[in-house]
Amino acid sequence: MSRTFLSDLADGQSVDEVFLLADKQLRANRHGQQYLLTQLRDRTGVMSGLLWNVDDTDVAGFSTGDYVKIRGRVQLYQGSLQVILTRIEYATDSLLDPADFRPQPAADAAEHRERLETILRGIETTPLREVVESFLSDDELMDGFCRAPAGIKAHHAYEGGLLEHVVNMLETAALIRPRYPAIDFDLLFVGVFLHDLGKVRELEYDDVFAYSDEGQLLGHMSIAVEILSDKIRETERRTGEVFPAETTLRLKHMILSHHGRYEFGSSKLPMTPEAVALYHLDNLDAKVHEFSRSIEDDPNADSHWTPYSPRLERKLFKGGGE
Repeated sequence: MSRTFLSDLADGQSVDEVFLLADKQLRANRHGQQYLLTQLRDRTGVMSGLLWNVDDTDVAGFSTGDYVKIRGRVQLYQGSLQVILTRIEYATDSLLDPADFRPQPAADAAEHRERLETILRGIETTPLREVVESFLSDDELMDGFCRAPAGIKAHHAYEGGLLEHVVNMLETAALIRPRYPAIDFDLLFVGVFLHDLGKVRELEYDDVFAYSDEGQLLGHMSIAVEILSDKIRETERRTGEVFPAETTLRLKHMILSHHGRYEFGSSKLPMTPEAVALYHLDNLDAKVHEFSRSIEDDPNADSHWTPYSPRLERKLFKGGGE
C-alpha cells in the first residue's frame, strides 16, 4: 500500500500517516500550558509536529525512535512546513518497511570514498601520510565516517553527508592549490579530513539522527582531537618514529578553530594560513549546500523568493524562471 511521504505534503493538507519519531519534547507556552514538540522523520526528510494542551500521560505511550501514527493538518510557519497534530499514538512496526524511514544516503558514496582515499594517500609529507594511513586502515572508524551525516538539520543531513562534505572540501582545496603557495596543502588536506571527524561519535545515525551523550557533553571538535591523539600514538608505535610536535599542534589547532569565530563554537580563532583556509572551505561548502537545499525544498513553487529563514536571517532569491 502506498504511503504519503513528508516531501509530498503541502500547506493546508490533512495528514493521516505513520512516521518515525526522531525527537519528542514536552514544553510550556508563555501561559504555562504544556505542548508536545516532535520531529517526524521518513526517508525524504524531517518535519516538526506540534500537539497543544497535553500532559505527561498523553505522551507516555511512545518514545524517541518509535514509529508513531499521527493525524493533523500541515501548516506553513516562518518559511517551513509543520504539522499541527490532533492525534499521535504508538504504531506497531509489523507491516512497515524500515527503508521508508531511513534518510536517503548521499549519491555516489562509493565514488566519494575512493576519491577521499586517493587524495589522502597522495600526501607527500611522510609523517602526515603515515598518520592518515592509521585512520584509513581503521575499518570501524571509516565505516562510521562514510555513513555519518554532516549535521542533523543544517547541511548534508543525510547518510553519507559527512563524507560528501569532506570530499567537496578536498576537491576545492586541490583546485585552489596553485594560487596559494604560502599554504601547506598536505597539512590542509589532513585538516579537512579531521575537522568534523568527531561527528562519528558526536552523532547517532543508525535509526534516527540525534546527539549522543558524548556529543552533547564534549562536542565533535574535542572528540576529533582525542581521536587524533590516539592515532598519532598508534602511528608512532607502528613506524618507530616520533611524530613532529609542531605538526600535532597545527592539526589540533585546525580542528579547534575551524568554526572561525568564538560565537560559532570555536575554541580558538584561526591563527595559521591552513586554519583560516579550512574555515573558509568549510563555510563555503556548508552554506552553498544549505542555500541550495532551502531553495530546492521551498514549498512555494510560484514565488521567486523563499520565505524568510530565521536560521539564515534572510530570504533567498530563486529566480524568475526565465
